[in-house]
Amino acid sequence: MADPYDFDDEDLPDPSLKNIIEQDTLQWIFVGGKGGVGKTTTSCCLGTQLAKHRKKVLIVSTDPAHNLSDAFCQKIGREPTPIQGFDNLSAMEIDATEDLDKMQRSMEDATGAGHDEDGNSGIQSLMTELSNSIPGIDEAMSFSELMKQVQTLDYDVVVFDTAPTGHTLRLLSFPTILEKAFGKLMDLKDRFGGLIGQASALFGGGSPDQVQEQLLGRLEETRAIINKVNVAFQDPALTTFVCVCIPEFLSIYETERLVQELSKFGIDSHNIVVNQVLFPEKDAEELGEWFDSNKDGMQKEALEICSKMMARKRMQDKYIGQCFDLYGDDFHVVLMPLLDHEVRGVEKLKDFSELLINPIDLEE
Repeated sequence: MADPYDFDDEDLPDPSLKNIIEQDTLQWIFVGGKGGVGKTTTSCCLGTQLAKHRKKVLIVSTDPAHNLSDAFCQKIGREPTPIQGFDNLSAMEIDATEDLDKMQRSMEDATGAGHDEDGNSGIQSLMTELSNSIPGIDEAMSFSELMKQVQTLDYDVVVFDTAPTGHTLRLLSFPTILEKAFGKLMDLKDRFGGLIGQASALFGGGSPDQVQEQLLGRLEETRAIINKVNVAFQDPALTTFVCVCIPEFLSIYETERLVQELSKFGIDSHNIVVNQVLFPEKDAEELGEWFDSNKDGMQKEALEICSKMMARKRMQDKYIGQCFDLYGDDFHVVLMPLLDHEVRGVEKLKDFSELLINPIDLEE
């Protein structure tokens, strides 16, 4: 296994995210990984660095458990919110469920759809049936609403702080889901077109033709948006994905799964951020020598604390070594230190973000 502290760094890609900052064609930057590994902090730090080089930068949280407000220590809503201390950095937190409800309401208003005895409209009932028949189509439609909104905004680069890996992989599979769904739906429309509208009328909808036209039209619009977005996502000049992990087995395993899935979907990924690293500039062997030469003079409590730290450091070095084995030749692997304080607020984010660009020298 590779020792992350025993190599000629001239043979490896630069261990920083400088390549992202310098690639001024990028429009979409996704930051993803397992839950709890520091995706939001990485997204915010990347956004603050991009703001030094780009005209207008937007950070979008698609994670249902939003953390951007906590990271920047200011209220961030569903509309782009300027970040204090910047004149070209904004952030917004998206609620996909609310977007879908809003879309349904607009379709109901357009068709004059009524409600059944349970208070459900024809459109709502049909959407529920459609979601049950084609898993993931509700999320796909929500995502298309998000992308439609983001594309109308005047930002030259957007950083997506995504939900944990499983949700992110579903997002990437939306074009495939929709292609299968529309193949089936259009076939049904050709053969049983009127039945869709008639069924909606039974659920309390408006005119069958209106409901059918609205539903199929919206689905067609969804497919068009997501197909267009998918083409952009598969262009490495426009889109890249930053994988975030911590040096533990489950996180490294999840990262490998994410990298393989991204490759399958044709999405560029050549940066990995490893967060919460204990003393990234030192290796366990070096610290072990210090510990062995000083432990006899330590009090019991200090000995226990240092022993636990050394055990954790050895474990981290093992997984960092695996990370370099897997990705060191092709990926920019960035080691970010575990700090003795939280990274919250603009100033701390600015300070921490410098480590994404100016890597720690592992050979010092």
